Amino acid sequence: MVNSTHISYFILTAYSDTGVFKYLYFLIILALYICIIGANVLLIVVICVNRSLHEPMYLFLCSLFVNELCGSTGLFPFLLVQILSDIHTVSAPLCFLQIYSVYTYVCVEFFNLAVMSYDRYLAICYPLQYNTRMTYNKVVVLIAAIWFPPFFFSFVTISLSVSLQLRGNIINKVFCDNYCIVKLACYDTTVNNIYGLIFTFILVSCPVSLIVYSYMRILRVCFSGCKQSRQKAVSTCTPHLASLINFSFAVFLGVTQGRFNMSGVPNMLRIFLSLYFLTCQPLFSPMMYGLNMSKIYILCKNLLLAGVRNNL
Repeated sequence: MVNSTHISYFILTAYSDTGVFKYLYFLIILALYICIIGANVLLIVVICVNRSLHEPMYLFLCSLFVNELCGSTGLFPFLLVQILSDIHTVSAPLCFLQIYSVYTYVCVEFFNLAVMSYDRYLAICYPLQYNTRMTYNKVVVLIAAIWFPPFFFSFVTISLSVSLQLRGNIINKVFCDNYCIVKLACYDTTVNNIYGLIFTFILVSCPVSLIVYSYMRILRVCFSGCKQSRQKAVSTCTPHLASLINFSFAVFLGVTQGRFNMSGVPNMLRIFLSLYFLTCQPLFSPMMYGLNMSKIYILCKNLLLAGVRNNL
């Protein structure tokens, strides 16, 4: 029985000896990471350098892409090192840093998607009053509300886990997970569990309430409005809904995998399910917004074509 602060490292047992295939897995993960960086950085640059995109909707999108860069960076470099390594260990400080990064990413993503649904509600339901309702100061406050609470909640989570006395240092995953560390505790974890329930309730209830309210009002306008208003609502809400559904499904997979016995599931499938929310969402969102929003698509296309011409 030892305090987690006295444990110098954790052992990740989900990795298996893949022989020469580890180089293939390394190249696949590296290619995916490069695509995520390229797609998100491209859209961030396009939004930042084009004054025509300095509108609330695109600023919230920029916040979303920045978060997806942060979340993927908290995982991919770590994965790349572990894939090539023969000993799959991680130092305790780096492990808790990764947990903090992952938790913050999930919280910010949910809060960001909720604020984006509220923004679409104002744009569709109050088009003539949108600029007065969604002012620059309000955008700043909303972006602060997206980022600062998750940093605080995640810090408290990590602080509670660091103080635990653990009976081992084995984590049956390919990356560090807070729930796996809490399960290693050798005494009552009531405080951690209660805080976890409160944390989860806030994380789920606040964004979901805002999203449900916003889309109920949007649907009401769509059914009572003309065909043109319905088309506008569909075109602006489709990327957001697709991104929201994909991320919710991905987080659900990650949570259920940690809470249920998955020993009957093949190891590679378990790894894929546990990584889905950190690998697919950061690439899915920029693709959805880049391809479905004509304004961003045209500017991205022009920027890429200009870069090709300059190289030629």
